[in-house]
Amino acid sequence: MSGRRVLKAVLVDLSGTLHIEDSAVAGAQEALSRLRQAAVAVRFVTNTTKECKRSLLERLRRLNFDLQEEEIFTSLSAARRLVEQKQLRPLLLVEDSALEDFAGIDTSNPNAVVVGLAPEHFNYQTLNEAFRLLLEGAPLVAVHKARYYQRGDGLALGPGPFVTALEFASGCSATVVGKPQETFFTEVLSELDCSPGEAVMIGDDARDDVGGAQRAGMLGVLVRTGKYRAGDESKISPPPYLTCSSFPDAVDRLLENYKHAT
Repeated sequence: MSGRRVLKAVLVDLSGTLHIEDSAVAGAQEALSRLRQAAVAVRFVTNTTKECKRSLLERLRRLNFDLQEEEIFTSLSAARRLVEQKQLRPLLLVEDSALEDFAGIDTSNPNAVVVGLAPEHFNYQTLNEAFRLLLEGAPLVAVHKARYYQRGDGLALGPGPFVTALEFASGCSATVVGKPQETFFTEVLSELDCSPGEAVMIGDDARDDVGGAQRAGMLGVLVRTGKYRAGDESKISPPPYLTCSSFPDAVDRLLENYKHAT
C-alpha cells in the first residue's frame, strides 16, 4: 500500500492471536500497550463460544491483558441479538460455561437451533433433537462455522463441521452471525464511528479473520500463531495486507506503515 493512511481502529482476535487457552502469546501484553499509546481505538472480536464474556475477560486479565468488558465483541453477543430480534426460543448447543450470555432467553418448547462450540453436547441424542426441530421448520443459527481452532494440546474441531452436518441432514441453511460475516465487522466499526478503510483486523485465521475483514472493506493482518498453518496466506484472495510472525510483530509493522488518529 502506497503512502501512510490514517489508522483509527484495530480489531484484534483473541484465541490464537493474543493467547492460547491459559498461555499468552509472548510479548502480546506489551504490544497491546504500544497499540493503545498510538491513540487508536482497539476492539477485541472473537468467535470464542466455549465460555461467556465474563469468564473470557477474567481469563485475559489473569494473563495480565489490560482490557475492559465493553471492548470485547463476541459472536455469542451477536447470536443473542438475533434471537431477541426474531423472538426465538432456541435449543442452545453451547457449552454450559457460555449459557450466562443467554440469561433471560426463553428456551422452553424450542422453535430454533443455535449452535456454538459444544463438545459436551455434540452427541447423537442432542444432535438428533436439533435435526428434528430443523425438519419441522425451525431456523438454524450458527454462532460461527470455524472448521477448527487451536487448543493447548493441538488443533480441535470447531462448530463448523457440526453445523454443516445439520445442514446436510435437514436440507436447511444456517444463518451465521460471527466472523467472517460482514455484518459482524461493520457493527463493531459503526460503534466506533469508523469507516472500514480506517481500520485493520489482526487474527490467526486467514478465512474468518482476514478474509472476512477484507470483504468488509478493511485490511487484514494474518499472524503465524494459533491455528495458522504454512501457506494459509495463499488460500484467500486478496491475500492478507501483511503476514506477521506474531501479534507484537503485527503491531510494530502497522505503526510503521500508518499514521494514527489523534
